[in-house]
Amino acid sequence: MKPSEEFLEQGISQQNFKRVSCTTVVSLAYQSLGVVYGDLSTSPLYVYKTAFSGKLSLHENDEEIYGVLSFIFWTFTLIALLKYVFVVMSADDNGEGGTFALYSLLCRHARLSTLPNQQATDEKLSSYATDGSADTWQSSGLKALFEKQQRFRNMLLIFVLLGTSMAIGDGVLTPTISVLSAVSGVQVKIRELHENYVVLISCVILVGLFSLQHHGTHRVAFIFAPIVTTWLLCISSIGIYNIFQWNPHIFNALSPVYMLKFFRSTGIDGWISLGGVVLSITGVETMFADLGHFSSLSIKVAFTFLVYPCLILAYMGEAAFLTKHHEDIQRSFYKAIPEAVFWPVFIVATFAAIVGSQAVISATFSIISQCCALNCFPSVKIIHTSSKIYGQIYIPEVNWMLMCLCLAVTIGLRDTNMIGHAYGLAVTTVMLVTTCLMGQVMITVWKQRIFIVVAFFLFFGSVELLYISACIYKIPEGGWIPLVLSFIFMAVMYIWNYGTMKKHDFDMENKVSMDRIVALGPSLGMVRVPGIGLVYTNLATGVPAIFGHFVTNLPAFHQVLVFVCIKSVQVPHVSENERLLISRVGLKEYGMFRCIVRYGYKDLQQENYDFENTLVSAIVQFVETEGEDESSREAGDMDIEVLHAPEHPVQNSNCNEKLKQSSYGTQVTKSGIRHPENFMLKDESLEILKAKESGVAYIIGHSYAKAKKSSTILKKFAINVVYAFLSKNFREPEVGLNVPHASLLEVGMIYYV
Repeated sequence: MKPSEEFLEQGISQQNFKRVSCTTVVSLAYQSLGVVYGDLSTSPLYVYKTAFSGKLSLHENDEEIYGVLSFIFWTFTLIALLKYVFVVMSADDNGEGGTFALYSLLCRHARLSTLPNQQATDEKLSSYATDGSADTWQSSGLKALFEKQQRFRNMLLIFVLLGTSMAIGDGVLTPTISVLSAVSGVQVKIRELHENYVVLISCVILVGLFSLQHHGTHRVAFIFAPIVTTWLLCISSIGIYNIFQWNPHIFNALSPVYMLKFFRSTGIDGWISLGGVVLSITGVETMFADLGHFSSLSIKVAFTFLVYPCLILAYMGEAAFLTKHHEDIQRSFYKAIPEAVFWPVFIVATFAAIVGSQAVISATFSIISQCCALNCFPSVKIIHTSSKIYGQIYIPEVNWMLMCLCLAVTIGLRDTNMIGHAYGLAVTTVMLVTTCLMGQVMITVWKQRIFIVVAFFLFFGSVELLYISACIYKIPEGGWIPLVLSFIFMAVMYIWNYGTMKKHDFDMENKVSMDRIVALGPSLGMVRVPGIGLVYTNLATGVPAIFGHFVTNLPAFHQVLVFVCIKSVQVPHVSENERLLISRVGLKEYGMFRCIVRYGYKDLQQENYDFENTLVSAIVQFVETEGEDESSREAGDMDIEVLHAPEHPVQNSNCNEKLKQSSYGTQVTKSGIRHPENFMLKDESLEILKAKESGVAYIIGHSYAKAKKSSTILKKFAINVVYAFLSKNFREPEVGLNVPHASLLEVGMIYYV
């Protein structure tokens, strides 16, 4: 296997690339073309067409064309090259990028996280490392503001959700505008082809694209990079041809003076046209979001030495063509293609549009998965489409939802100009969210001086606000689409997060007192039957209310009792060696343990994960090593749970091997656990293994939220209607945990918020 392929399959992090050869960087840069730059590279299909739509089409003289090209060049240079390549991509979170990566950095350094069950032991994770440099007065002031004011933390979360919902909207608009723009080029050669047929062909391609998602991209991903590379070389070559063929002086348009002349001659119409110009940088956010699959250096190399010059040449060539063909403004891209190579370029354009759409669809799956991990989206089925390449997933519910929305937009609007107006608003909003988060990262994480942060925010923020204002003007002409989509997604995310947090608050307020458990004695006041009982709970400490509710109605429980808490940590990945955190609940005679299973926001729970055997092996290892270091024992929160040993991570991968080494002989049972033929293990360990063979039962609480009678009408609608609907129609907890139905016990409870 090539080194670059090995890095790709393992999941790329910045640490992997501290010492790599130039060959590896170039190879990864080439591979990134197909994954990262498909969306950005297809922008020339519709930029000039959208920019010169509306009243600006009345000003089609050379000065306006020069002005639009000047705006494209400087926007591409300042936003894509300067902001993202040289600044934003340096703010990675253990090699991961995107909106959630910036939010995660802020949460760890300023304690802004709204995730429940955060513990001091989480800060000992290897990926949790924070900069140990001293705080400046700016960083300490910002931290204090957020730490003291809960409403500011909630506002920040809503702001992040806004950017996330707009990014999901990109997953609807990118396939629509890319495919429709590519297919519409056929009308240049077949003039009698009705628009309905163009829409029909686009819909067929979209249906086919979404229908193939469940197969995964790894089967055809190897051709993505050649397609995008061929596309970039084609449009740059055509651009060079058009420059020398039609207007060699088009290079003068790179002067920013033409931007001023553009505004002076076009006025408000020129300002409105900026909503089309901003489409030239659609996809720049993908560069940052895909850091987890490639290295920062490889993405920068690909953009700086190939993508950037090729796209600039393409835009310049198209502008040179337009200076001599004003009448072809709405078909400028395909009209500018020389007759001899039209059909080959049309075919490559169609494939490039599909590749660009695929990249955005895959990114949407990843965003939804991260939202689920952060309690901001209902549980959905996540399928791994590749056993080798990390992070390739498929979400059926989201896939079909995106397909229906894409078809609705394609059939409903039928016009790439209107779709472009919607697309521009979504793109600029995501970029503004990134700018604001970057400003906070520069203060809190990088400890930059305030004037540098203000300069960064004012410069890039003002440019992006200029483009947003132009896009807002186009709300009646298609710009309303991302607003409606983002409102729906934000409402779902916020209501789900609100309901989930209220459920956690209810569990915290109603957990069973540890004093009560201790007073019951080792038998807990009930019959202890053979076997292991796994009680799934949202609490990382204490005894959940569902356990008390269960034993009240059925006063019998298993010999070994394990409280299992699956939680997310504000890091991208948690290594397998640090995933399980085992501790003892109560005294040794009680036979009660707690297992906290930790996942990062980009980790995915494997449905074929052999959790039972892994958990039992981890508990046995904990029992065997318990007491080896008396000095390291901690009392913990004695009012919550009594610990005989401190919580500590268990080396999962070596559990069974250590069990083997602790005995002279081993035997394999039908339970899959290797245990000794002699008594080298402690008696308690043998009892646990024996209990495992008697069977494992899963106890999961089904909580139903109800709004209090005194609640407002809005809150009653959000909880009793929206949250209840989401809870009933999305994945149930036992499905997400892959619990066998024969071993499942459900405990129902109602809580009021």
